[in-house]
Amino acid sequence: MTLPSATFFLRAAAPLDAGATGEILYGFQQDTGWMPKLYTAAEVIFFCGMMIDRGWVTVAEREGRIQGFLARKEEEVCSLYLAPEARGQGAGRALLDAAKAASPRLTLNTFVANTRAQRFYRREGFAETSRGDGSNNEEGLPDITYEWRAAQEAAA
Repeated sequence: MTLPSATFFLRAAAPLDAGATGEILYGFQQDTGWMPKLYTAAEVIFFCGMMIDRGWVTVAEREGRIQGFLARKEEEVCSLYLAPEARGQGAGRALLDAAKAASPRLTLNTFVANTRAQRFYRREGFAETSRGDGSNNEEGLPDITYEWRAAQEAAA
C-alpha cells in the first residue's frame, strides 16, 4: 500500500531497496564527526537488507528516489535515517506518523551527541525515559531512551 504524505510516498521496503537505505545510513556514519566509523558500505547495505527481509522497514520516496527510512520491530524504532536533502522536508515526520499509527507505544534510542534527533523526537511527543553510558551499544556512545504513547494508551 502506498500512502501519500506531503510530497513523499511511504511504502514497505523491497529487497532491492537495501542499496538505497544502506547508502543513507552509511552516509550518516561517514558524514557525522562524532559517529565511529565501524562498518564498510557493504556491511551497512547487508544490515539494511536484513532489516528489510524481516519486514521492519518503511521507506519515504519522492520522484522514485528513496529519501529516508524507518525500521520498526514491534514497538521499537530501530532506525530512522534521512538523506541529507530530505532533512527538514517532512519525511521523518511522515515515517514516524506511520509508525505511530501502527503501534500505540513506541520506544527508541538516540545518541546524546545527536541533538538534532533529540529535538525532533521531543517535538514529535517522545519523552526521555533513561540515559545510558554507551556500554549497551556497539558505538560505545552515551545514549538516551525515549518513549511515545498514543493518547488513549497514556491515559490508561
